Amino acid sequence: MNLSDAEKMWRVFNALGDIAFAYSFSTILIEIQDTIKSPGESKVMKKATWIGVSTTTLFYVLIGFIGYAAFGNQAPGNMLTDFGFLEPFWLIDIANLCVVLHILGAYQVFTQLLFAALESWITKRCPKSKFITGEYPISITTKRFSFNYSFNIFRLSWRTAFVVFATVLAIVMPFFNDILAFIGAISYWPMTIYFPMEMYITQKKIRRFTFQWMFLQLINISCFLVALAAISGSIQGLIGAVRVDNIFKLK
Repeated sequence: MNLSDAEKMWRVFNALGDIAFAYSFSTILIEIQDTIKSPGESKVMKKATWIGVSTTTLFYVLIGFIGYAAFGNQAPGNMLTDFGFLEPFWLIDIANLCVVLHILGAYQVFTQLLFAALESWITKRCPKSKFITGEYPISITTKRFSFNYSFNIFRLSWRTAFVVFATVLAIVMPFFNDILAFIGAISYWPMTIYFPMEMYITQKKIRRFTFQWMFLQLINISCFLVALAAISGSIQGLIGAVRVDNIFKLK
């Protein structure tokens, strides 16, 4: 596959968006750290974060370099299946199972923030609506176990509708790498770099135009430029995918 310099550049930018998506855990990290009370838990959390980020970075760098060294311009978005070879089938099944387990857990964690924000906003707007605020307890007690749950019709309805909508949207737009790159790119700089850095500067009371402040701002600006490049690459990738995919072709 012969690619022009411009096409190579767009692919690199798109790949940056894929990598940025891996660091979107910072939004959850802030929530976790907010619940940490003892200094011992904080030290363990910092160590776990350092190990996790280092491992993730090493993994992406190795995959990127090894993939390009082995396949050059033909390096696919999915190293396991995009070549058209589905053997050995057990390896592909294990990889897909790992992806499903990862996405199931991540989806539940990340969507809780959206669910909580919207439900809290609507509850404040309509505090007298039984459909929105009504809670119906369900209790099952036996000799071996006890199950207690609070059932809410609005919560069940809108969360189910959200999952259905997201699933249909994923089916209609089967551009996994490009969508992943776009989501990662738009959320990377504000949620992973800007807000945590501003919180750190405020907490540590770092004065403006000091060496430490200028160094942090240099990192901030550099990551912002990377995010812009990744957004541009992902949009270009989505446009190209829409043109090629049969779903969006007019008959």
